[in-house]
Amino acid sequence: MTVRLRIILLITLTFLALCAIGGFALYQSSQGAQQVKAVTEGVVPSTIQSVEMMGQLKDVHIATMAMVSAPDGESAKATYEALSSRKSELKDALASQMRQADSDAQRGLIKEAEMSLENYFQAIDDTAQFKLAGQQEAAEATMAATVDQYLREQGQMIEAVQVEKRRGKDQAIASLNANLTQTTTMLTAITVIAVLGMAGIGFMLYRQIVRPIGEMERKMTEIATSQDFSHRVPVARMDEIGRSLTAFNLMVEKIQESTELVRQKTADIQVMLHTIPQGILTLQAGGVVHPEYSDHLASIVETRELAGRSVGEVLLNHTDLGADALAQATAAIDACIGEDAMNFDFNAHLLPGEVSARFADGKAKVLDLTWSPIASADGSIERLMLCVRDVTELRELARAAQAQKQELAMIGEVLAVQQEKFHDFVDSAASFVLHNQRLLDETANDAAARAAAVAELFRNMHTIKGNARTYGLLQLADMAHAAEQRYDALRQDLSGWDNAALLAELQAVRASLDSYAHINDTKLGRKGPGRRGSVEKYLMVPRERIDELLQATNSAIHSSDAHATHAMLEQVQHALQLLGTHTLRDVLETVVASLPDLAQELGRQAPKVVITDGGVALRTQVTDVLRNSFMHLLRNALGHGIETPQERAAQGKAQQGRIEIALRQADGRITLRLSDDGRGLNLDRIRAKAIASGLVQEDSALAPAETAQLIFAPGFSTVSEVTAISGRGVGMDAVKSFIESVGGSIALELQPTTGQAGHAPFHTVIHLPAQYGVARRAPAEHAEKEAQ
Repeated sequence: MTVRLRIILLITLTFLALCAIGGFALYQSSQGAQQVKAVTEGVVPSTIQSVEMMGQLKDVHIATMAMVSAPDGESAKATYEALSSRKSELKDALASQMRQADSDAQRGLIKEAEMSLENYFQAIDDTAQFKLAGQQEAAEATMAATVDQYLREQGQMIEAVQVEKRRGKDQAIASLNANLTQTTTMLTAITVIAVLGMAGIGFMLYRQIVRPIGEMERKMTEIATSQDFSHRVPVARMDEIGRSLTAFNLMVEKIQESTELVRQKTADIQVMLHTIPQGILTLQAGGVVHPEYSDHLASIVETRELAGRSVGEVLLNHTDLGADALAQATAAIDACIGEDAMNFDFNAHLLPGEVSARFADGKAKVLDLTWSPIASADGSIERLMLCVRDVTELRELARAAQAQKQELAMIGEVLAVQQEKFHDFVDSAASFVLHNQRLLDETANDAAARAAAVAELFRNMHTIKGNARTYGLLQLADMAHAAEQRYDALRQDLSGWDNAALLAELQAVRASLDSYAHINDTKLGRKGPGRRGSVEKYLMVPRERIDELLQATNSAIHSSDAHATHAMLEQVQHALQLLGTHTLRDVLETVVASLPDLAQELGRQAPKVVITDGGVALRTQVTDVLRNSFMHLLRNALGHGIETPQERAAQGKAQQGRIEIALRQADGRITLRLSDDGRGLNLDRIRAKAIASGLVQEDSALAPAETAQLIFAPGFSTVSEVTAISGRGVGMDAVKSFIESVGGSIALELQPTTGQAGHAPFHTVIHLPAQYGVARRAPAEHAEKEAQ
């Protein structure tokens, strides 16, 4: 075979080989180019965009934080309006990811990310509404509780999309590498089989195809291993391989740019951690503080050596948490980190939310703690994030607001009481407090006198409480109730007598009374008893009455009729006697007005109260005594006598009870008679209670009237259950003490039995000296009235 033939054969074989190899190479190159194009123009840009989305999400969140921390509404509004473009960019990026998705998994994740993004934007809008409405605390709370939650959720979804995108990219690159490797192998095999002597042609093909492909593969591997995206593959010619290499270099350049962007965003986050006015840290396994934490945290816990130390050593051990709560919190942290995210939901209640802490300077701080899990792709908790806020000033403001609210409530209670009535109540309550003060001073070193003193202490405090409830001064009533509780315990057992504690409780009642008086005098400007004032200094007389008296005296002066003059002078004298007196209805007005609330508390209908004054006015000197006495009598009538509507209906009575109070002046004295249509006295129960209390002997023979009088014994009560209304054995003995203090007397008059078996109807009869009453009509007026 000649050289020519050989050349021809070589050329022919080369031609054939080239045709075969070239055809195959062209086919493989076309396939490879398509795959490279798919990778460089589809998978890789999509992966880069998924990486960029995280940066876009962080831009949105940083802008949101800037909006919340904006110093004024205009800045917040401008920042919020600027958010719209970032929102649109993030939505468009997700839509682009959906279009470029190449698997059901990617499409599903992107769809979930879009739903989560809507929730995140909604939370941002809610936060913006609070901020623009001037509700800074609500905006911060929504930011911390909702926006941050959806941010983490959105971040996790985007990270999941990135993982899927990177997986698709890796698969595409692997497929491309496999195809290139297969092409190399096939070309080598065909070349060896076709002509072993085609070294030159093979070398040429090697130089033109194999080596560039190998270089690209090597670079890919090197980049993938070192993550150094500064490497590039040299491009000798702009053929298919050259274009593939160019596309590959462009892909690496884009990845490098994205990496720089991520690095910049990371730096931004670091800046945020250094500047955000909130303590932020993350906990690793064992409750150890991660090295990355905000600078403000160091100022809160007053140390900068936090990394690698346990959260207990850094924070929790300095709080008011007890040993048990501290152990539970530590165990909860250990039970969450490294475990399923569900464990956090189970143990979150054991993690403290607000604590009081003291650090190096000894100053107390109130810290708000917010715990959040940081989960990995497989759903396990990698770390716990803890946000620490110093809310000491906020709590101080809250306490000040509560104090102001309490003061406003007291102002409302005081305003509901007429000025002169409030002044009378304060004077009366202050006298009771002063009396108790003297009793405590006298019995401080005299144990023998305590048994008698405690009954009087209790009676006085019970009266203060009852009057305070009657006037609606609830805070004072609560303080008096607490002191009354201690007195009640001492009535049972004097061994618990603690004079210091008793004085402290009495001072608390006095302080509450002084607070009400201060509000009345200073805040409301109602200092003093009002227009009526003290009866010794001031008298309130209607103007028309003065005009009548002036006219009567003028007529008497100019009248020549001695009889008419005498009658007019009697009229003037009587009018002067009426000065400083009150009708029985006026005296009992406040007590009667309190009965509807008391009836509702006892499950009864408000009774109908009928007051008949018999034409008698009462002097001021006895009004407080009667008011205090009837406070107990009317409450007893409603609490012990008048039945519930159901019980009254079963007995054929009207559901509304009836209480009658009659006043008359005769036989040189004033008589007040109180009666009700209730069940009456349970004489058997009174006798049994008196025997159990040692008031009478079991074999004593007592008449029903004598048994009834036993209710005036100190500490006597037939109620089995102690309530805020009754059952403490005080009431009738207090009434007796009040009445006797002005020279009067009180007794029960039994009536014929017509009601329930075992119960006796009765009237409460009070006698007072006649000097406390004045007929409301002058003798001449009375004679004229009788003549008519």
